[in-house]
Order: sequence, then structure tokens, then C-alpha cells
Amino acid sequence: MAVALDSAAITHGIQLAVAPVFLLTAVSGMIGAVAGRLARIIDRARVVEERARTRPDFVEQATVELGQLRMRGRLANGCIALLTFCAFLIGLTIILLFLGETTDFQANRMAVGGFLAGVASFLLALVCFLAETVIATRLLNFPLLREGGAP
Repeated sequence: MAVALDSAAITHGIQLAVAPVFLLTAVSGMIGAVAGRLARIIDRARVVEERARTRPDFVEQATVELGQLRMRGRLANGCIALLTFCAFLIGLTIILLFLGETTDFQANRMAVGGFLAGVASFLLALVCFLAETVIATRLLNFPLLREGGAP
């Protein structure tokens, strides 16, 4: 595998590799958002567990909510795993594009496959994120609204 030191080829390789970097930026933002949601889920579970220990009348309601929080946590963890896998595949795509442009290594098909697999992983992560947010909105429970207070 010969390495081309042609500056035009290297410049073109960098230009090819820049497009997937934008997806990496989106992935990193999503990981931050989902990690924040996971932290809130864990904090809420701790509050619910503590309240259930001190109030026996709350145990049944706490059990239901903790089950929903566990499901949300699993979805958030799955989302983070898929996003991390996506970032890995996009990074691999960047390497393959650069190698294909600057060497004799024929990596175009692998680069396309890696990119498409990365996008598929990103889409699956979005599905997990959507499912987690749907479950979170089902947990909205405002006693004042149930008692007929505010509309």
C-alpha cells in the first residue's frame, strides 16, 4: 500500500472526510442530551425509592413508577450505545475515505457501508429517544389537575 504525498489528493481526502464530521457533531450533542435525561431518571428513581421507604402508603405507586423509570433508563442506555456505535462507524468511515483518497487502498464500498450503518444506528437511537420521551410524558402526574383545580 503506497502512500501518496500529493497535496491535492490529501486536500481532497480531507474534504471528503469533513461531511461525516457534521454527523459526529450531531451524535455528540445527542449523547449529551440523552446522558442528561439518564441522570434525571436515576435521580428520580432515588427520590421515589426513598419516599417509598418512609411512606408505606406510597409503595404500590412507587413500584409502578420505578418500573417505568427502569424502562426509560434501559431505553436511554440503548440510545447511548447506538449513538456510540454510530460515532465509531462514522469515525471508521472518515478513516476509510481518507485512506482511499491518499493510498491505493480501495475502501469506497467499505466507507459507504460504514456510513450507511452509522446512519442506521443513528436512526435507531432516535427511535429509542422517542420511545423514552413518550414514556416520560405518560408519567406526568399532576394531582392538582386530577382534583379539578386548573384546566
